Amino acid sequence: MSLDFRIPRRNLLKGMGAAGLGSALGLGSIRPLYAQSVAPITIVINQSPWFESFRKTVEAYEAATGNKVELDVNPFAGSLEKQRNSVRAREGQYDILIMNSGWFTEMYAGGFVDPITDIDPGFKLDPEIYTLGDTIYYNAEKKTVTADGKLMSIPVSPLIPMLYYRGDLYQEAGLQAPKTFADLEANSRKFHNPPGMYGIVQRGARGPHTVAYDFYPYLYGHGGGIFKDQSAGDYSVTLNSPEGREALDYYIRLAREAGHPKTAASDQAEVIQAMVTGHAAHIMMVIAAWSQMDDPNKSAIVDKVEWAPPPSLPGLPTAPGLGHWLAGISRNVPDDRKRAAVEFLLWYQTKDAQLETANAGGIPVHAAVYKEPIADERKYRWMKPLADALPHAVNIYQFPEASEVIAILELGLNRAIAGEVTSVDALNGMADEIQKVMAGHSYKTGALEPLK
Repeated sequence: MSLDFRIPRRNLLKGMGAAGLGSALGLGSIRPLYAQSVAPITIVINQSPWFESFRKTVEAYEAATGNKVELDVNPFAGSLEKQRNSVRAREGQYDILIMNSGWFTEMYAGGFVDPITDIDPGFKLDPEIYTLGDTIYYNAEKKTVTADGKLMSIPVSPLIPMLYYRGDLYQEAGLQAPKTFADLEANSRKFHNPPGMYGIVQRGARGPHTVAYDFYPYLYGHGGGIFKDQSAGDYSVTLNSPEGREALDYYIRLAREAGHPKTAASDQAEVIQAMVTGHAAHIMMVIAAWSQMDDPNKSAIVDKVEWAPPPSLPGLPTAPGLGHWLAGISRNVPDDRKRAAVEFLLWYQTKDAQLETANAGGIPVHAAVYKEPIADERKYRWMKPLADALPHAVNIYQFPEASEVIAILELGLNRAIAGEVTSVDALNGMADEIQKVMAGHSYKTGALEPLK
């Protein structure tokens, strides 16, 4: 069931006129920005921790331009279903699709979203917008996301997992934020005193993109991966490498020896709940949950949580997996609505608009915002660690059938964490199934020798 929000106009951003914002980008000589009196548009979006900040940013757009935006708000899976139905209809219901990292390539490769510069050749991407692994571009000839492709979308929420840790406990113990997995394990063990305090609480439940998403920073931070080289079109499966085994063994060891006894049944809500109730010293969680930590109506640890990039092995960079959201314009809507959608995206990518997002509790997609005074405020202490981590974020999937691979990972990882199968059997089994999926879709693929 969806909730339809008709966003009211409000007197926000007074004085931030179209001309002023346009000159800030240096594009005024190319085209007028943020045109008024364009067609109303409808955006299909998921209900999420960052939705409220997006809604408030849309309100600011309406106030600044007088243009109308309707939001069709749905659960995660419901949003995808509505998008798939709309883009395959004779005329689409939705003008802007808010696409998750798990399915945006499906929309690109299927021709379901129009390149933004095909709609408006004068559109210029703000140079300080995070391109998030160049996932906003698509090269149809190479069939991959790459900077030499066409501009297909604008980032909406640059979500990656971050390490949340109890800064007050670290200060008492004289510890620094962990940079390596060895640091994280040692510190988790130090604070582990169940049932009152768990050293770390991890997600292990099976879902649409649940345990797999939380495992990526461990997998890539150990130097592992799922495929050999997606950008080069080589989908040889490398999940069951020695690095992959080390990562999964580490994840399971943390859960069993310094974590929650019900890790295999823990989803995002349970992980967050453990932290805000003061029963977890660490969690690795998507940054969108930051505001709950300091919400006095939800949290018993207000002002006690700090953030750091996910740890990695010595010599390797942090490697959080992208779980971001992108805004693309549907191909099967009238031209006037496409042009109106471009106007919204032009406005949304500006530093001023992204400051509105930050002030509303959202995660900015504009790098300059992270250098503003707001990033020095105690409330926004997560911003600088996030800015350090974002350049290292990993785009996990570059092909439209990613959901099939995710489903395999969800089941295999959950079973391994629950102790139903060994890590070796889980990794070999998942790798074999993934290789069959890729071969079935005629990708260049291969397999490693099974782990022993």
